[in-house]
Amino acid sequence: MDWYDPNALHTKAYERHLIVQLVNSTISDGVAREDVSYDALLGILDRWIATSVDWDVLEPFTVLGIDEIALTRGRRNYVAVITAQTATGRVLVLAVLPDRVKATVAAWLQAIPETHRQHIQTVCTDMWEGSVTAVQETLPDATIVVDRFHVACQYRDAVDTLRKQEVRRLRAALPADEQDDLKHLMWLIRAQPDDRDATDQERLERFLMHSPAMRQALTLRDELTAIFDTARSKADGLRRIGYWRQRVVKSGLTCFDRFLILLDTWQDLLANYFTQHQTSGFVEGLNTKRKVLKRRCYGVRNVSRLFQRLTLDLDGYRRFNPWHGATH
Repeated sequence: MDWYDPNALHTKAYERHLIVQLVNSTISDGVAREDVSYDALLGILDRWIATSVDWDVLEPFTVLGIDEIALTRGRRNYVAVITAQTATGRVLVLAVLPDRVKATVAAWLQAIPETHRQHIQTVCTDMWEGSVTAVQETLPDATIVVDRFHVACQYRDAVDTLRKQEVRRLRAALPADEQDDLKHLMWLIRAQPDDRDATDQERLERFLMHSPAMRQALTLRDELTAIFDTARSKADGLRRIGYWRQRVVKSGLTCFDRFLILLDTWQDLLANYFTQHQTSGFVEGLNTKRKVLKRRCYGVRNVSRLFQRLTLDLDGYRRFNPWHGATH
């Protein structure tokens, strides 16, 4: 009969119910909630969720995302997570690779069926040379976009470093009764200008009166962000970034020195962002889900299990909830 599997402990309908209970949950929670064994739930997970992508049923996509994550904090055991975004905005997990080295990423990219490979137009990645080189060798016609938000972290961190230096300097130079404005500055400075109210802006201005260097750095930071927000072509973006770089050098600030080196290395791939304004936002959204999954499960170190759990959390309700038109 088609409603059960002779090798399973439960009917297919009940297994579908159990797999829905695992979405955004843990095996242990499922055991406690449904009074089934741990091994039974693992068996259901293996029967219903594959450990690798099924290319035959995968809908077309044009945007690929590559990112690396550490399975355990501080141990640098990085794995590569490869995702895709469809034209409708749906995010697909394509693979969790055992490491992030170029050979591993290139081998996986080379194994993409030609029917899917020929549709890939854009690959979003961070500034990891192994991933970039692997894409250049295996997908030569695809446009590589270095994610603007990874770059933004670098130049904003430069301003944060200067803030810490200036606060230390002013604590030693200013009398005690003028040091209240040096407290709780981090989020005030990180905020966008439009997000500060009048009180915040007044307090910031009092701080900047004592730190002309910080005023210059904030102006330059916000100018670069405005370039990313408003440039509408690669040529326009490169031209404006070039002028911005000249202003940084002329300012005499040293906090941006490391960022300028990074900019020289990645500028061309970063400027590809200005063509279609494609980012790795869908990849970073998946990273947030992955971090929640790791905390919920107290770590997931098996890459096949991580692929299954990410797939289930992303697609479980659509595939298995009867109210969403479940399919096997």
